[in-house]
Amino acid sequence: MSEEKKMKLGGVIPAVITPLQENGKIDERSLEKQVAYLSGAGVHGFLVNGTTGEGPFLSEQERRRTFEVVRDIRKADQFLCAGCLASSTEQTIDEILAFKSLSPDFVVVTSPYYFGATQREIIWHFKEIAHRSPFPVIAYEISPCTHNKIGLEAMMEISSMDNVVGLKDSSGDFITFSRVLFQTGKQDFVWIMGNDYLDGDALTLGAKGIVTGLGNVWIVPYLEMFKAAEERDFATVHKIQGKINKLYEVIETVGGRGNPAVKGGVSLLGRCGKWVKAPIMPLDGEELSRVRQILVELDLISG
Repeated sequence: MSEEKKMKLGGVIPAVITPLQENGKIDERSLEKQVAYLSGAGVHGFLVNGTTGEGPFLSEQERRRTFEVVRDIRKADQFLCAGCLASSTEQTIDEILAFKSLSPDFVVVTSPYYFGATQREIIWHFKEIAHRSPFPVIAYEISPCTHNKIGLEAMMEISSMDNVVGLKDSSGDFITFSRVLFQTGKQDFVWIMGNDYLDGDALTLGAKGIVTGLGNVWIVPYLEMFKAAEERDFATVHKIQGKINKLYEVIETVGGRGNPAVKGGVSLLGRCGKWVKAPIMPLDGEELSRVRQILVELDLISG
């Protein structure tokens, strides 16, 4: 069971990419450059080894090293979340315990996957992990990847568990997310939106955090949006959501290939290469040209 958390959860949390060399090895210099960009912009924390960080494809040694690099570059007041995205309960706990010497502020855990799981099994999974984790747990609903959806009742039960401090929803199911926001739960529980298209709506309804992978390309509008939401300037929130929707064309223009698109966009801005973990393939020249055009239209690079 975790001790009281030292960092306040919330705000803009990039799911930082893991830059790679063409041979698949971690490009630490580019990772340092990317973290320096995000940290310098003023993000509140980092999710390391998440979906955009290709965490499920990294070895334990690679996950530890990426975490160390991010930890060493980020500012002291920016919290660190370690993605522990294994498919079973025991494997997830093993991943968490492997980070014990690195002391993340939070760990991020999905529902089990590969085999189907009932809501009862999903609840048990999170309860067991929360009980055995030495760090505060953030539940991660990303059923498009796990295929085991955390339903409304399960979300509410998970949100009441000791040592579970937040829930990140990347499912795109805004009906369920908006309903849990209005349910009674722990006063300090943090609901976090993980779908870029829904950030503005979630903040308007009272979400306290947003996790973005796409923000690796351009983090500024996310920070501006969160600040406007804190000031209850919801007209500005909705205006900035339009910028983020435009930025999302980076992904849509290559057929929804999220991680290759994000790395392609960052590579065009000079902060990393385009390489991703096999068997996922990087963008080809034509795809990069389409991404480049979106960045030109956003005035992020010259035409």
